[in-house]
Amino acid sequence: MPKRAACFAGGARALALAAAVCACATMAMAAGPPPQRDASRGELLYWTHCIACHDTRMHWRDMKLVTDWPSLVVQVNRWQRLSGQAWSDEDVTEVARYLNALHYHFPRAVP
Repeated sequence: MPKRAACFAGGARALALAAAVCACATMAMAAGPPPQRDASRGELLYWTHCIACHDTRMHWRDMKLVTDWPSLVVQVNRWQRLSGQAWSDEDVTEVARYLNALHYHFPRAVP
């Protein structure tokens, strides 16, 4: 194959490959981004203000003070005050709900 013909053949393959990539990308964009869940307020508060000191080891240690839903709410309220936060009762409950769903799985009264 002459040099010039080989150049065109390689260019045609590159063009076909580029067209295929563009077609796939267009189909992926048309499908939209994968669904993502919204973080709860409790999760956002926890990850913003608590996670620096309270990683998962904190919630699974042997000497934990949290033994049921009421004690979980008490400890969340205690630590938010000690860290200088001014959370509302609703914020404390939201963080407790998040931690309960993630780590503890206590039955709880709906506040």
